[in-house]
Amino acid sequence: MKLESNQAALILEANDEGEISVNLAAHDVDGLAAVICQIIAQKLTQDEKFLAEIMTALESENSKNNY
Repeated sequence: MKLESNQAALILEANDEGEISVNLAAHDVDGLAAVICQIIAQKLTQDEKFLAEIMTALESENSKNNY
């Protein structure tokens, strides 16, 4: 995927142990899109309540897929 100069993207990578890393791709790391991505990345990695919500949703989704 090629990003335009006014775009940014979060890249989530899962390793074999299930650990997730969050990376940012952007032409302009100080641009609005990149700053928003940085805020989302911080929330993904540092907000315990948000992380718990994600884990609950994943567990729920896994339960649905097991039937």
